[in-house]
This record gives sequence, C-alpha cells and structure tokens, in this order.
Amino acid sequence: MPERRTVALVTLGCARNEVDSEELAGRLEADGWALVEDAEEADVAVVNTCGFVEAAKKDSVDALLEANDLKGHGRTQAVVAVGCMAERYGKELADALPEADGVLGFDDYADISNRLQVILSGGSVEAHTPRDRRKLLPISPAERQEAGTEVALPGHAPVDLPDGVAPASGPRAPLRRRLGASPVASVKLASGCDRRCSFCAIPSFRGSFISRRPSDVLGETRWLAEQGVKEIMLVSENNTSYGKDLGDIRLLETLLPELAAVDGIERVRVSYLQPAEMRPGLIDVLTSTEKVVPYFDLSFQHSAPGVLRAMRRFGDTDRFLELLDTIRGKAPQAGVRSNFIVGFPGETEADVAELERFLTGACLDAIGVFGYSDEEGTEAATYEHKLDQDVVDERLARVSRLAEELTSQRAEERVGERVEVLIEAVDDEEGAIGRAAHQAPETDGQIRFVDSVPGDGLEIGRMVVAKVVGTEGVDLLAEQCEVLEASDRPHGAGEGTGR
Repeated sequence: MPERRTVALVTLGCARNEVDSEELAGRLEADGWALVEDAEEADVAVVNTCGFVEAAKKDSVDALLEANDLKGHGRTQAVVAVGCMAERYGKELADALPEADGVLGFDDYADISNRLQVILSGGSVEAHTPRDRRKLLPISPAERQEAGTEVALPGHAPVDLPDGVAPASGPRAPLRRRLGASPVASVKLASGCDRRCSFCAIPSFRGSFISRRPSDVLGETRWLAEQGVKEIMLVSENNTSYGKDLGDIRLLETLLPELAAVDGIERVRVSYLQPAEMRPGLIDVLTSTEKVVPYFDLSFQHSAPGVLRAMRRFGDTDRFLELLDTIRGKAPQAGVRSNFIVGFPGETEADVAELERFLTGACLDAIGVFGYSDEEGTEAATYEHKLDQDVVDERLARVSRLAEELTSQRAEERVGERVEVLIEAVDDEEGAIGRAAHQAPETDGQIRFVDSVPGDGLEIGRMVVAKVVGTEGVDLLAEQCEVLEASDRPHGAGEGTGR
C-alpha cells in the first residue's frame, strides 16, 4: 500500500484565516492526505498568507521562503501559497516569488487535493488570476444567497448531514478538521464586506458581504463542542451586518442564544463589530444572554470627524463615548477593544488631540495603534496631503504610549473583580493561564494564576471563578476561587460583577 502523502498548513493573519486553513485541512484529509504539524515533515507545505498590510505581507513572504528552505533537506518537496495575499496578487506574487511552487486562489480550494497532487507530481498549476470579488455577487444583498452557491466562499463549507437525518437532530460534521487542541475555536459567520472604507482593500479580494445560514453556523458549533471546544468566537469582516442578505438584519440577536444553548459550549464571543451599525437589541443580547460574553470588539479607527469622513466612516468622539456609556450601563464590566490608525492623509494635530481625548475617556481594555501606509487599490492611496513618514512615526509612538498607559490603568481597575476564566494552558513554570470574558484570544491580555499547583482543578478547558489580585501591563494576576461545572454557572452574561 503506497505511503500517504503528507501536508502541513502554515497559517498567518487573523482568525478568519485559521478557519479557512481548517476547511482546507478537512478537504485534504477527506481526500486521503495525512496532516502533519511541522512543514519539515510534510511532502508539501501550504502557507495560508495574509494580504492586509505591508507588515503582514512581509511575514507571509518570509514564511514562504522559510518553507522553501526545507526543500532538499528533508521530506518537503513543494511549497504552495494560498490565502489573502495569494488571492490578491496571484500571478504577480508567483512571478516575484518563484520559490513558491504554486499560488492558488479561493476558487482552487474546492479542488485543493488535485492541485497539490499535480504540483507534487512535477506538473504546474497556473497561478491564480486576481479579480475584483465584489463583482461576483449581486449588488442587492437579497439576491446574494442563491448566487453565493456559485462563488467560492472559504470557511462557508456547509455542514454535512447523514442521509435520513433531520436538520434538528443528529451529528453534524462540517468540512473542517481542527489543527490543534485548543478549547477555543473560531466560526465563520459571514464573508466579505459592503463597507467602502477608503484605506481598506479587503472587499476587493474577499468580496461583498454574504452571511452563512444559521443552520450551518449552529451545526458547526455543535460539531466543535463534540471536539471539546468550550468557547467559540464568531468571526467575519463585519458581524453587525449578519443576516441582511437573509432578510433579517436582527438575525444575530436570535442566533446568539441558540449558540449559547449548545451542549458543551461555555462561552460565545462576537468579534468585528461596526460602531455605526450597533443596535439597541444587539447590545441587549450581548450584555444579558447567559454564556454570551459582554465583549465589544468595536472598529472605531479614529474619533476626529474630519478624519473619519476621509476614511468613509461615521461617528465622532462624543457619539462613540455615548455608545460606550450605553454598553457599560447594561454591563459595567464589559470588555471593549478597538484599533486605530494615526497619520491618515490630512490628519492634523487637532485631530490627534481629539483621538487622545476619546482614548482617555473610553477606558478600553485593549488598543491597537497602527501608522497609516498606502495600500494599492484603495481610495486613500490617491489622496493628497500625505504626511511625512517621520510625522506618522512620531504620532504612532505618541499614541501607542498613551494606549499602553491607559490599558494598564484599565487593567488595574479590575483588581478585586471576580471573573470567570477559561483555562487555556498549564505550564510547569508559569502555572495556569487563561482568559476572562473581556479578553479575546491572541489580541487581548490574559490571566495568570499566582497560586496554581498540579491537581487543583486548573485544567485546560475548565471554567473557574477567580479573583483578580494584581496586574502585569494588560495581563491580570488572579487567585482561584472555585471550579465551575456546567450546572454551576450563574444566569447572566458569563462574567461575575462582584468585588
């Protein structure tokens, strides 16, 4: 019997890419490939690239070159680029990086096994030809679901049901294979974006917004729970638009309680929320539904009105602060994070001062600050009044220092709180490490237990109540109070509020 061919998936970028990699893994495993963790042990290394900003693109190129260095020194015979950078640049990337034996776009995912077989057999696969994916779906959201069946949507693979099994019962196996044993997993809620932010190229290579059907989201969540997942994070380019192409812009408000009711799931988190699209009903559900954490990943980007208009966005400092007041009026311990761009074309010192005023009043738990850089194909790249790079760098350093100071202060304000923590790692030296409801994986801080010892119930995947006793920057130090069983959870949004 011939030896199974092996493949390793190397994933860069955001949680959406992680979901896409697990779908590719599911397709490959179903076609007989053996999945391995290390690229040096694989016949082919598939690098799922990120194409968002220059730093991410550089990381993707470095990963491809690193995988290419393995060829001739071990088992690795081929390196293939997939993901956003491959989709965005296609043949241009292939010409610039001949070390990649293949550059495949989203349209290749459904036949990924055959593509890799051809490459490993010494054949060639024509490099992906980029196109504006916004033009692949109708302009009207109501017409997109039917058309979407003919368009490649990574991470949207439907949940398979065995013959004769009704949608409301039985196991649901998505076309997905987990790449790791973390108790946390992301679930695609939608793909694409209809917003036209002047600095962002994502819609051009991810396409227009299209929702997954609730039955597929629920089925995948049930399957993940069977795999031992305790927390799901709903991801897309814009979760606040979920359902608009399904005829119900409030569909997320009804879906969240259903997801939270899935056996085995202890925490549901929603990411990527647009401030201008936040609805009172959605805020209510996010702050009052048991097991749905009061966590708000709000894409503010700036708060000076002139800069926001140039970005093709909406809002201002006072409206954003009012939104945060509304949220905290319902859930005082709610977690809030956001990203901001400084040095945008035409940004003045007064605009930076306005942003600093917002940051000072917002009490955010986590803040990402980025210096503006042109992205080809975006409207902002054509703007006049570009700032000198030294000005952008100075503002980036200044606002980053303020952000670090403010998030550290916010962490200190949580000392004394009782929080529910999902344990994600247990280390002989570091002890138990986990996250509270206000901390998302990768992007935010974490909680380290100062008194954990082996056998005290602090095991990976367990939910425990802890008391915050100190801080290390945005990270919290905590003492264990009790280990929660599923039946012990209080009714509420998954986070204690007492001191």
